[in-house]
Amino acid sequence: MRTSVFVLTLVAAAAIAGGADAGAVTVIGGGMAKECSQAALGGESEPRYEAICTQALESEMLNLRDRAGTYVNRGILKLRRKEFASAEFDFNRAIATQPTLGEAYVNRGAASVGARRFADGLADLNKALELGVDEPEKAYYNRALAYEGLDNMKAAYFDYQKAVELKPEWDMPKKELARFTVERR
Repeated sequence: MRTSVFVLTLVAAAAIAGGADAGAVTVIGGGMAKECSQAALGGESEPRYEAICTQALESEMLNLRDRAGTYVNRGILKLRRKEFASAEFDFNRAIATQPTLGEAYVNRGAASVGARRFADGLADLNKALELGVDEPEKAYYNRALAYEGLDNMKAAYFDYQKAVELKPEWDMPKKELARFTVERR
């Protein structure tokens, strides 16, 4: 019987720039918290949207989920600007407010990956997948980046594949997979 050995070889160096934000939290209702949510969902990063989120947190009566979601959304705006420590602060506040909100963990994991603290990111991304998130493909993508930063290329490869499987039209994990060569020996 012939044994197959799975070998992964990187074609090019990893481009770990900060991962992908993992998903905003939709805030229901009106007001500034909803505007903050729409900015995060819409891919915005400008500081003026961050100010709207801050105003919502300071002046609006929000239930725990919407308060935690607004912290996540403000953190995402910072994450997109690569302000990893400040974004992490918001994700920590979201987790303290709503410990079961998977999006807070996956985005904190993305911030850790961006700051090149791969083991911290991996722990948060695993927790996010355990809790459940609306866009799991982003969690798998960021976890692949964390694995790659920890030199676990086999795990990275499989997580990039899972991200593509979950969202076939998303190009980022496809580009990362293109760097790998798989050989059976």
